[in-house]
Amino acid sequence: MGTENVMLAAVLADGRTTIHPAAAEPEVDDLIAFLQTMGAEVQRSAPDTIEVIGRKRLRGGEHRVIPDRIEAGTFVVAAAVTGGRVTLEGAPCDHLGAFLELLDRIGVDVTCRGDTILASGADRDRFRAVDVTTAPYPGLATDLQPPTCVLLTQASGRSHVHETIFEDRLEFLAGLARMGARIRVQDANHATITGIAPLHGAETEIGDLRAGASMIVAALAAEGTSLIHGAHHVHRGYENIGRKFQDLGASITSVAEQPTPRRRASKG
Repeated sequence: MGTENVMLAAVLADGRTTIHPAAAEPEVDDLIAFLQTMGAEVQRSAPDTIEVIGRKRLRGGEHRVIPDRIEAGTFVVAAAVTGGRVTLEGAPCDHLGAFLELLDRIGVDVTCRGDTILASGADRDRFRAVDVTTAPYPGLATDLQPPTCVLLTQASGRSHVHETIFEDRLEFLAGLARMGARIRVQDANHATITGIAPLHGAETEIGDLRAGASMIVAALAAEGTSLIHGAHHVHRGYENIGRKFQDLGASITSVAEQPTPRRRASKG
C-alpha cells in the first residue's frame, strides 16, 4: 500500500517522482494500468522502480480489476483442510506461483487450467510438513501465511514458519492453539507447527483481516461450533465471504456483537 499511496499522490503532483524500491505485487501493476487509462504518466521503469510525471488532471476511464489472489488462496486452503473440493473460476493462476508450489510440496491436490483452479482435500491424510518463509512478490505472500498455518496443522510432521514481512502476523496463532493446534511461537517472526492436530470449536477474537479469514477456515475444519469475534475485519477484505462458504456447504451465521457495558467509577 505504501507504493500505491505514493503513486496516487504523485500522478497529480508537480514534477517527477521516482519510487524505489517499489513493490512488485501484481496489484501495483494493475493500479498502474488503471492510472494510465485515466491519462496518468506512470510506468515501471525497472523491476523495483516506478517513475511518475505529475499531471494537472486526470480523465475518466474503464478498467477491470484483476482477481484477488489472496482470496483465491484462502478458498483453496479451505477445500484442503475440510476434505472438500472447490472450483475457482476467473482465478489468478499466474499470480500464485510460489503458493501453488508450496501446496504441491505439502501434497494438496490443486490444478490450474487457464483461469480456473481446481482444489481438493481428498488426500488430506497424506499432507506432509514443510518449512515456510514469506517474501516479497513473487515469493510467498505474507497475506497467505495465516491460511497456510491452518493447513500445516493438518500436515504430518513438524513445520517451521518464518515471517519476514509483517511484524504482527503470527499473533493469531494463539487463537489457533485454542482450537487444538500444536504450536510453539519462538519469537515475533518464527513459529513451529506440529501436525496432525485435530481441531475443535472454540471462542476466539481476531485482530486483523487475514487472521480472521484463516480462523474461519480453521473453524470449518474443526469439530463442533466456534464463535469468532471481530468479523468486521474480514468483511473489509472479502466480499460476502460468509455467503460464499454457505454456497459451498458451510454452516456460518453472522451474530451481532454485543456492546461492552461501561463500568461505573467507584467512589473512595
